[in-house]
Amino acid sequence: MSVKRFDSIDALRGVAIVWMTVFHFSFDLSHFGRLHADFYRDPFWTLQRTCIVSLFLFCAGLGQAIAYEQQQGWPRFWKRWLQVAGCALLVTAGSVWMFPRSYIYFGVLHGIAVMLVIVRLTSGWGRWLWLAGAIALSMKPLAEAAHAAWPMLDFLNDKPWNWLGLVSRKPVTEDYVPVFPWLGVMWWGMAAGQWLLRQRRSWVNAAVPAVASPLSWLGRWSLSWYMLHQPVMIGAMMALQAVAK
Repeated sequence: MSVKRFDSIDALRGVAIVWMTVFHFSFDLSHFGRLHADFYRDPFWTLQRTCIVSLFLFCAGLGQAIAYEQQQGWPRFWKRWLQVAGCALLVTAGSVWMFPRSYIYFGVLHGIAVMLVIVRLTSGWGRWLWLAGAIALSMKPLAEAAHAAWPMLDFLNDKPWNWLGLVSRKPVTEDYVPVFPWLGVMWWGMAAGQWLLRQRRSWVNAAVPAVASPLSWLGRWSLSWYMLHQPVMIGAMMALQAVAK
């Protein structure tokens, strides 16, 4: 079947990109000593990070709902998946140089790569996706309770296992998006997308206002923007810092 893009979904993804860019710009200012903020503990920043990641994963679920309805085949899926997985490896490599003690080994792209496969395989679950998402989201507090009751589960905090998210403490890394509970957000995105396409298709088909067209453009190039915006901003700040000396 022909592949159709929906400007409304792209625009929503574009909102996440703009928000993420502003957040990362603020983080970079803090890293270079131009802004005094605690991005690791201050709720003002940690809540924003949670919302940004949630919006990205929800949009990824919406995208998979569209792909499922349009009967997009596995070859197309794997082509896109390889792009995401390859970029995840590049993020790891770059973070090793930038943050050798807290490099990113399972961040948002790593998580998306794993979750995309799971969501694709479960795309036929229909309304059960809502329940599956709720269970996935509940795994975080359940894991914390399980650790408190059974100390032998501490091995789940180690790197070979903590990508699952069944941890009692956050690992030392600049970005951490494990399968649980975040899979629940993508599952809900898939469920919401299937419901919209079935019950409120006009909402998805709605044209975005002209003023929002740049957001749709950003949404169509989200992965490219994600990979380029930080090197450009960090490079610019390093250049300005060198000139200012």
